[in-house]
Amino acid sequence: MRHSADVIAELTRDHREVDDLFEKIEEAAPEAQERKRLVDQLTIELVRHSVAEEMYLYPAVRRHLTDGDALADKAIADHGRVERLLKDLEGRDVDDTDFNHLIVKLRTEVTSHIKDEESRLFVQLRAACAQDDLSELGDKMRTVKKVAPTRPHPSAPTAPPVNRLLAPGTGLVDRARDFVTGRGK
Repeated sequence: MRHSADVIAELTRDHREVDDLFEKIEEAAPEAQERKRLVDQLTIELVRHSVAEEMYLYPAVRRHLTDGDALADKAIADHGRVERLLKDLEGRDVDDTDFNHLIVKLRTEVTSHIKDEESRLFVQLRAACAQDDLSELGDKMRTVKKVAPTRPHPSAPTAPPVNRLLAPGTGLVDRARDFVTGRGK
């Protein structure tokens, strides 16, 4: 018997972490370097989460839900918009004139995506899949997030099998860069 969280619980926990990071960003002083550190942490969480969803969740959605292709395609398009915003933020300092505007756009996109997943996609997936399958997906998601990229790569493939082949190597490079720069600490 499994004692770990299923995929829906795992992703919902990620969503709450992202919500908390947005709150902390909003509470930080407008030009404080703490905001940049928090945005870096948010970026790491969002990228790892997106990669894991694209590798395991959306293929399961396509397999198990009657409108799964449309749901997965919409979610992947959402990820693309978020990843481009993250890429725009990556090279900006907190005193950049567009920094705050990009944070607002990012929060709007992410919040909309989370709401759609939690109110529609997760409900349908829970009804269509056996608990063992959901638990196995949760295990796979936790495993892949450990090796997933931590920086936005908007032009990276989002569909299996190519994303499963490239993500660990890209993740290794990203984590090496993070270690050298101290990003994400």
